[in-house]
Amino acid sequence: MDHHVVIAGAGPVGLWLAAELHLAGVRATVLEQRADRDERSRALTVQPRTLEVLASRRIEQPFLNEGVPLPGGHFGALESRLDFRRLDSAFPYTLALPQARTEELLEAHAVDSGARILRGHRVAGVTEHPGSVTVIVDSPDGRYEIDAAYLVGCDGTRSVVRAAAGIAFPGTASTVLGWLADVVLDRPPAAGYSHFGPEGTLMVVPMPGGVHRLVGITPADVTTTWPGDPTLDELRAKTIAMTGDDFGMHDPVWLSRYGDATRLAETYRKGRILLAGDAAHQHFPAGGVGMNVGIQDAANLGWKLAATVRGWAPAGLLDSYHAERHPVGARLTATSRAQVALMTAFDPAGLSLRGLFSELIAALPELNDRLAGRVSALDVAYPCAQAHRLVGQRAAEPELLALSRADGYTLMDLTGADGRLSALAGPHLSVHRAEPSRPGAGAVLIRPDGHIAWATDETDAGLIARQVTEALA
Repeated sequence: MDHHVVIAGAGPVGLWLAAELHLAGVRATVLEQRADRDERSRALTVQPRTLEVLASRRIEQPFLNEGVPLPGGHFGALESRLDFRRLDSAFPYTLALPQARTEELLEAHAVDSGARILRGHRVAGVTEHPGSVTVIVDSPDGRYEIDAAYLVGCDGTRSVVRAAAGIAFPGTASTVLGWLADVVLDRPPAAGYSHFGPEGTLMVVPMPGGVHRLVGITPADVTTTWPGDPTLDELRAKTIAMTGDDFGMHDPVWLSRYGDATRLAETYRKGRILLAGDAAHQHFPAGGVGMNVGIQDAANLGWKLAATVRGWAPAGLLDSYHAERHPVGARLTATSRAQVALMTAFDPAGLSLRGLFSELIAALPELNDRLAGRVSALDVAYPCAQAHRLVGQRAAEPELLALSRADGYTLMDLTGADGRLSALAGPHLSVHRAEPSRPGAGAVLIRPDGHIAWATDETDAGLIARQVTEALA
């Protein structure tokens, strides 16, 4: 592998991207300014679409072995929970797994794939050239430079890479402060406990190691004044004010406060510098979607960047990363704002609004499905010039996930003919014959990220071969 990509940030997004690049034949170096992995876990939820992404590389089982499957999620902490069991996926549930463990598993996958991870190494500057980018790095052993084909910022909301590239990050400042407490509870409530009322909103989630996470917002937290880190006494008082009980909380592992500042990068690509994850979008962590959307950014970007570096990408492929993922980021930030509005609706009118929405979710399965699809990201489909009903949709059947590859397309021959389409197979195209699982389809071309690039209802092998060749050009 003669080509090289530098990734800033060894969180879940950077680690997944590094693995994808190596699996597609591109060398990746990950620079992480922390000397050690962060053992705290901001995220706890692995959503269904992310599980499908993991399954596309056959590494989902360790996550399933350790995570706790939950049958649904929430939207704006409404009383009516979203039922994920209705979703069309091999993983119709959310998986409760601390981010620290998710990162550990993803790092093992990245290293096994060949990625190099340098901890204690911080991006200090960037210089872009016509055919490369030079990254200036501060390390424990001093400053040095790396020349690479591309640089990807997966380095969070305060992204050094984004700032160095001069990419604007417009949005709104924080007006609401959520808080979390990872503590030991002597009298924990029942699993799935949540509370909402004029005094505030509270959710309690069990975690490994005998610890529970409390997350909440009270009317006093609707403020633009940052009061500093919370104390256990403060959060105990807030919990008692809401529920009448502190559940016997003690021995805090982590206390944190976070705002609802919401921003979206103006562009996900500027020349040879790209952004993914929190470097591209900042929002309130409502519904446990942030880490998941970031990993899905990396899934979209990885194969496109590798194909570009290795020279087999069609014209404009790398630009399609922004075209496809920026709208997803815009929807993410809008959905987050809507959930914050519901979670801070403490006045009588707001409580009535929440009651109405909860009633509608319980009474209308299609509304449940619509919101569950949005939270889980299973409804993400990419626009495409071809008007076929399947194009842009996920191809997430288990048998298709098992055939997916990071370094090329997969053509499913559903014609039931004599296998003449097998002659199309090449370095970046695999051909597999299968019984039709999608009514009327004669052939389906699947991208490395699991979305359908092209499809036809025709069954004539010669015509299909010509159209596939055109689609890949």
